[in-house]
Amino acid sequence: MEIDEAPQKVDIAARIVTPGTAITNDPAFMRGHGTFSEHDTIYSSVAGVVERINKLVSVRPLKQRYGGEIGDIIVGRITEVASKRWRVDVNSRQDGVLLLSSINLPGGIQRRKSESDELQMRTFFAEGDLVFAEVQSYFADGALSLHTRSIQYGKLRNGTLVTAFPQLVPRSRSHFHTLPCGVDVVLGVNGYIWVSKHVPASKVEANAELIYSDKNEPISDDEREVIARVANCIQLLNRLYVKITDTSIIFAYEASLAHSVKDLLTHDVAVELAQNVMA
Repeated sequence: MEIDEAPQKVDIAARIVTPGTAITNDPAFMRGHGTFSEHDTIYSSVAGVVERINKLVSVRPLKQRYGGEIGDIIVGRITEVASKRWRVDVNSRQDGVLLLSSINLPGGIQRRKSESDELQMRTFFAEGDLVFAEVQSYFADGALSLHTRSIQYGKLRNGTLVTAFPQLVPRSRSHFHTLPCGVDVVLGVNGYIWVSKHVPASKVEANAELIYSDKNEPISDDEREVIARVANCIQLLNRLYVKITDTSIIFAYEASLAHSVKDLLTHDVAVELAQNVMA
């Protein structure tokens, strides 16, 4: 790694830096994540954006694995069924953990989980199932503890998974959106995004067994095309490093109607749509 020689005092502002770039040699500043100190000068150790909080200077990487914070809404895939818990791939450094005690039983019954519940764990979630959950806490080893104790959380069906950079999905008040085109989108802040056919919440509430059902609803060809179009719009926003929100997806979808679904991921069309979204 090459390090800039003879650094001067630098104005600390949000800017993109590369590894070895001198950020400041002002002794009043402390170095944070993504930096290192040498000869009383703070340098960047990663490619990213300089961030300053009071006297703490850090560099946020342009690309990184999902870190996880309490309260985050995430989409994950069950990778293992263990004793009273499920291992969940959450696109992080290690799998998250969903405890048997952290899920809702069918019908919303509130009681302690028994041995019979443990024997039926695969009827709730099996390997390969996709789950919509919230980060509840951390374990001592840093693994995320998840929960699905809400009617809006649970098993995901009737759609397709799209993977994006986690830093492109901002934290917001709501991560579950029903788009005007009739598609439901779950924006997991871990970069896993679920696009599915719209199913009214009243239907799920009326039939509690649907929470853990493995069967998809009937999906027409027109609905499949809309789901595929929305999924491709999300992929092109991710490819061109555009923030992924319900608003940007709607703009991209409306701009994409002039093109066929299969053409959306070609470079020229993707650039045109991204420019329309950012305009």
